[in-house]
Amino acid sequence: MHNRNDRAAARLAWARHTLGDASLTLEPASSDASFRSYWRTSHGGQSWIVMDSPPEREDPRPWLAIGARLAAAGLHVPKVSAQDLEQGFLLIEDLGSRLYLAELDDANADRLYGDAMDALLAMQTRVSADDLPPFDHTVLMNGLEVMPAWFLERHLGHTPDCDEWDVLEAAFDVIMRNALSQPQVFVHRDYHSRNLLQVDSNNPGIVDFQGALHGPITYDLASLLRDAYVAWPRERVEGWVESYRLRLRQAGMIGAHIDAGHFLRWFDLTGMHRHVRVLGQFYRLWYRDGKPGYLKDVPQVYRYVIEVAHRYPELAGFAELLERLAGDRDLSQPNPDAPHATKAERA
Repeated sequence: MHNRNDRAAARLAWARHTLGDASLTLEPASSDASFRSYWRTSHGGQSWIVMDSPPEREDPRPWLAIGARLAAAGLHVPKVSAQDLEQGFLLIEDLGSRLYLAELDDANADRLYGDAMDALLAMQTRVSADDLPPFDHTVLMNGLEVMPAWFLERHLGHTPDCDEWDVLEAAFDVIMRNALSQPQVFVHRDYHSRNLLQVDSNNPGIVDFQGALHGPITYDLASLLRDAYVAWPRERVEGWVESYRLRLRQAGMIGAHIDAGHFLRWFDLTGMHRHVRVLGQFYRLWYRDGKPGYLKDVPQVYRYVIEVAHRYPELAGFAELLERLAGDRDLSQPNPDAPHATKAERA
């Protein structure tokens, strides 16, 4: 397809043909930070979602393969009713629009996070991951390097000098060693309030799992409980973390020697990896891709990075460096002096 109008026409034609209804229409349901999009329609008294995943940009086959693996383990992912892999269109179950992000409150958080941790334990104990790409040193480092490139250099306009790079690399080494020292399991990679839906049966509904890797046992737990989009008091988060550690121990996934402090360090520093990456990624989505919607969430991500780094002496210099460079700026606002993305960056 050469343009958006052609793609929309093809998507509508496919949906009408697949459901046998020449009059149905499509309404936007949601969109990814990627090139994938979702469209809602009704037919036969039922709501459906058409997933548009342009093969040249977002091959739908990994989504299908991981989804089948999760469904086989009893997890609630969208059922697939029809697919056209050549065009990149799928007709899937509509899990509704009750995202955890909008549903969570003080009163229901224990229940909703309890369901999410039940599902996470099922993923980690029942879903094979040995054949998935590893969350290895290269993947870990590539994630961390997004931050200096897009936060420090592009957004703050600061190129780190040699001494500053030493501080960054020392912190990255601590974070990577922590991730690699953990048991490696199935990792959803984006297990948070925008990818979990409250549904009536087998809660939660789980989406956006196509990037799954074989990686650290606390990665998805950190994504869930130190969410970029919703924050909870530290004591409450650490209570949930400890309850999950006990369940992992009971399931034989970690040894009895992994005490509360050891597991919390795993969790904290694995969350640091995610938040350092996201701190760069949210700015990349603006400066490279023209997507401003994530900028409002940057201050929360930055707070996570600074607060956690200050808890560990070996990361204190890292926190101080970021605080010095960020100063008192409003991090949710674009830098008007930052250069536009080049063609190479957009490619």
